[in-house]
Amino acid sequence: MEASVLAAVENIIRYRFRDKKLLEEALTHSSFTEAVSYERLEFIGDPILSLAISNHLFLAYPALDPGHLSLLRAANVSTEKLARVAIRHQLHRFVRHNSPPLILHVQRFVDAVAQEDRPVTYGGSVKAPKVLADIVESIAGAVYVDVNFDLQKLWVIIRGILEPIVTPDDLEQQPQPVTMLFEICQKKGKQVDIKHWRNDDRSIASVFVDGEFVASASSDQKDVARLQAAKIALHKLQYLVSPANMKLNFCAEEDGTLVVEAAKHKLHELCGIKKWPKPVYRIEKDSGPSHEKRFVCAVQIATGDGVIQMSGYEKSRVKDAENSAASLMILAMQELVQLIQAITDQPRIYTRLLNGFFLQTRFLNCTQDFSLYTQYTRRILCRLRVRMNELELSIVI
Repeated sequence: MEASVLAAVENIIRYRFRDKKLLEEALTHSSFTEAVSYERLEFIGDPILSLAISNHLFLAYPALDPGHLSLLRAANVSTEKLARVAIRHQLHRFVRHNSPPLILHVQRFVDAVAQEDRPVTYGGSVKAPKVLADIVESIAGAVYVDVNFDLQKLWVIIRGILEPIVTPDDLEQQPQPVTMLFEICQKKGKQVDIKHWRNDDRSIASVFVDGEFVASASSDQKDVARLQAAKIALHKLQYLVSPANMKLNFCAEEDGTLVVEAAKHKLHELCGIKKWPKPVYRIEKDSGPSHEKRFVCAVQIATGDGVIQMSGYEKSRVKDAENSAASLMILAMQELVQLIQAITDQPRIYTRLLNGFFLQTRFLNCTQDFSLYTQYTRRILCRLRVRMNELELSIVI
């Protein structure tokens, strides 16, 4: 292996090997039969990298329980995470091999990662090739041997390329889709079943909740199909993670009106859970002389189905006016969630409310298709103007 290749990798990891042959071995795939492959170094690099991460997490999060520490460690040493580390630092370009299919497999993953608009913790549209994670583990193993099996020195050296380290906040914002789907449905007393089958060379995963079809996804890899189906199901079952499930405390303001305590914070939290943009506040009206100003603020949220807006009560301070708008938005969303759930439970009864006529027959028979179902539900909500007008809630379609 050329010295320039070894030097390039050393520059990436910011470490100069005493024994260059270790790095050369760490960059040799088993298909390259003219030299020793990285398999032995990957063997020791795998558990030692896991131990190094474990030590870091144990010290960084002293209050975290073993269960959450295990989830955090798994996210930081998963094939998906380490494969993206290899791609981010272009380590795959330096591996010597004699496997043309390997190039195609890796390039497909590289192209998929390039399309990702945010960090992915549990896998994207293409399953990560194990060879990419093996490269990172074998390099870690090579460093570990070269520093005379000093775990602390290994961590100081290798941590740089592993950044950003997955944190508890990251897991909370992007939980494992399949696990989250089961946990949410279990809390609501619903039974989840994910069924798999193959269609030619494609693996298909379908999610059923209480026996009803919710979502389906396909891939040439079973794990990816399962992951994507769970993600789609979570998106379609958003009402399970909703304002209706939030524990709300109320407090009285100086003018006597009741508002949700810390409403702006709770609304921001809700938008984060639902992967919506942050709420946008604006002053809708101000009146009175400069020393006795009164303000009315509105809050606007861009959801996947449109933009929802709510105006608050008149207040003497902009901060209070914004909190009033956030409070009323949360309460209004609770009302809508309850209505959606009622429609979900008894769609035939609620269709009678639509200007005295039934929706098209296909709606009555297609409640399993949540994409169509969501569209018709929104139409129902738009036509049930009476309650919505009472709440002063507008939906921009």
